[in-house]
Amino acid sequence: MQISLRDVDGQTLRVGVRPGEKTRPPLLLFNGIGANIELVEPFLEQLPGPEAIIFDVPGVGGSPAPKLPYRPWILARLAARLLDQLGHEHVDVLGVSWGGALAQQFAFQQSVRCRRLVLAATSPGSLMVPGRLTVLAKLATPRRYKDADYMNRIAGDIYGGALRSSPEMVRKHLRHVRWASDYGYYLQLLAGIGWSSLPWLRLLKQPTLVMAGTDDPIVPSVNARILASLIPNARLVTIDDGHLFLVTSAHESAQTVRQFLN
Repeated sequence: MQISLRDVDGQTLRVGVRPGEKTRPPLLLFNGIGANIELVEPFLEQLPGPEAIIFDVPGVGGSPAPKLPYRPWILARLAARLLDQLGHEHVDVLGVSWGGALAQQFAFQQSVRCRRLVLAATSPGSLMVPGRLTVLAKLATPRRYKDADYMNRIAGDIYGGALRSSPEMVRKHLRHVRWASDYGYYLQLLAGIGWSSLPWLRLLKQPTLVMAGTDDPIVPSVNARILASLIPNARLVTIDDGHLFLVTSAHESAQTVRQFLN
């Protein structure tokens, strides 16, 4: 992964580019809440082929916080301007969890630039079937990213799947975390309030792969079924794992994504 800082419309972004085949569209990734570039590296290591592009959202990882709050459409436009700088007209797009909202927004807003769409462990936004209240309460603060002991205690409960019984996987996940600020985390939470893709999901034209973990306490898999039923050219694949299946089941997830992109 080649990391650099870029000025995009006056906003400094920490951008990661994993080199790949030049004869196919690159893969643009949108990460989950509070997550920095490095958290997707286990998945990308299992996904040879396309160039991969990912950036820390403003206020997360190595991207400075913006002066004003933002909405998903603003980040979708920012991503398009970044692609302009990198010289890419068309991309495939993958969004995971919170980043799935940005992926949907980008596919709708920049439809001519998005060839294929992958939605992983995500939902149609505020009008979703929510996870358990005890789980959502733990996500309301960024404490887990700053307190390793706390993360070790709650990771299995909030992420489910393989992390329920593997403390070693929790530690592997933690080593990639690059915490920035509480402010940046709350900006991400604020951006999602009131946002929903339900009114326009049927207008998405891209072939779409919807992926869900069978044991996801944050985003129950029924949300994936809703997405797959409303997006015209979509198919649903379930992974026998939890919310972080792109990382904890990286090989299986990458194989599924690779077949779809090919």
